[in-house]
Amino acid sequence: MTGMRDFEAARLKLEEHLRRESYRMTPERFEVLDSVMNTEGHFDAGELFLRLKKKGSKVSRATVYNTLEILEECELVFKMRLKDHGSRYEKAYGRAHHDHLICVRCGKIVEFIDPTIEDAQGAIAKKFKFNLISHSHQIFGLCPECAGELRPASARR
Repeated sequence: MTGMRDFEAARLKLEEHLRRESYRMTPERFEVLDSVMNTEGHFDAGELFLRLKKKGSKVSRATVYNTLEILEECELVFKMRLKDHGSRYEKAYGRAHHDHLICVRCGKIVEFIDPTIEDAQGAIAKKFKFNLISHSHQIFGLCPECAGELRPASARR
């Protein structure tokens, strides 16, 4: 669960980014940020827009999309581009680093942490004298449910 300190720190980070990039500081942008910070798991822009509308928000669909881009720029959200399932977002602020398994059929996303991946990327960066800042690891495949649906009915019993 996101604490009040995370909300305040995220709002300050957004304010600083808006000033630095000469973006307008509007209440709607902070309304989108607050909704993101209250969201657990993965979501798309359309879902976020509908959630805001259900709460009586006057935020436009364009504002939601534009604000999500700004939030990605200042690392408050992480954007995953999924081939046939559009883009999905998740809040990045106040969350531990993790990687993703993504089903190419249904779009299901499974989060995981694996120290061997972290160790391997460090070793690879060192080997190539590369200054590692961050990484995004996404593995695309079929979830167990979708893989089962593709097997012949006789093999599923």
